[in-house]
Amino acid sequence: MQLAKGIAAPNSLTGKVTITLAAAVLIAIGAKIQVPFWPVPMTLQTLAVLIIGAALGPRLGLAAMGAYMAAGLAGLPVFAGSPERGVGLAYLAGPTTGFLIGMALSMLVTGALAQGRGLGMRALAMGLGTVAIYVPGLIWLSAFVPADKLIAVGVMPFLLGDIVKIGVGAMLLEAANRLRR
Repeated sequence: MQLAKGIAAPNSLTGKVTITLAAAVLIAIGAKIQVPFWPVPMTLQTLAVLIIGAALGPRLGLAAMGAYMAAGLAGLPVFAGSPERGVGLAYLAGPTTGFLIGMALSMLVTGALAQGRGLGMRALAMGLGTVAIYVPGLIWLSAFVPADKLIAVGVMPFLLGDIVKIGVGAMLLEAANRLRR
């Protein structure tokens, strides 16, 4: 099975489980790393999600996101802002749950569109994967924020950072592919 251009999927069940768990750990690490940015600090969680989806494809990407969510539901402080903003179900009662659901959807979108493709298509896949994060995120956020402020609160502060992450993610995947050749 060919995933991102030049990346082959592991063949054994053990290999698939290992890469899935490693990817879940990368998502958790990304959620904890804050980079000073304008207008708001950004985490590297969505960068991890986009790269994992593009590199591993929709199935393994979704499995990694599922493992990450299961760890968070079990009470491990893997989510951005946890344990300060709660853990487990307490965290998921907050305004960011829709974005986590969107990250799972992004794994499917990004993974399906980026498989075996070149730099431009991977960047486009990551862009559409970012839209897939925003849609359920905004729907969920609408329970916490008035409709007339939804885009200003849920999109605009993060848009520039997301554009940067798409560019960085596409370049990192391209660099990884060139190293494999």
